[in-house]
Amino acid sequence: MEDMYREVILDHYKNPRFKGELDPADISYQDDNPLCGDMIRIDLRVDENNRVVECAFSGQGCAISQASASMLMEDIQGKSLEEIKEYSRDDILDMLGIELGPVRLKCAMLSLKVLKVGAYGVQEWIEE
Repeated sequence: MEDMYREVILDHYKNPRFKGELDPADISYQDDNPLCGDMIRIDLRVDENNRVVECAFSGQGCAISQASASMLMEDIQGKSLEEIKEYSRDDILDMLGIELGPVRLKCAMLSLKVLKVGAYGVQEWIEE
C-alpha cells in the first residue's frame, strides 16, 4: 500500500497540479524551510463568500514539499477560508499516506503553514 502512495507523491512532484502564480491574487504568502532550502508560495483568489475559486503554488524543494503543496491545492478548491483554517497536520499526512520522520515532516507541513498564514492574514483584512 505504501508503494502506491509513493507513486502518487512522485506523480504530484513530477506533474504538479496548480503550479504557477496568480496575478492579481487576493491572498499571497510564501515561506521557506531554512534547514533544507524548500520554498513555497501560495496564491489564492476568493469569491465574495471567501471560497477559493482559484489557487496556485510555486516554489522549489524536495518531492515531499512540492507534492504536499500540489495535493493541498487540489483539495482546497471550492473550500472556504474557514474550512482551510481547520486543516491540520493529520490532513496532510492522510494525503501523503506514508510515515514521515521529523525532517520530512517539516517539508510536508510547509505548504500547510503557508496556506494557513495566508488564510488568517486575509481573513483579518476582510473583517476590518
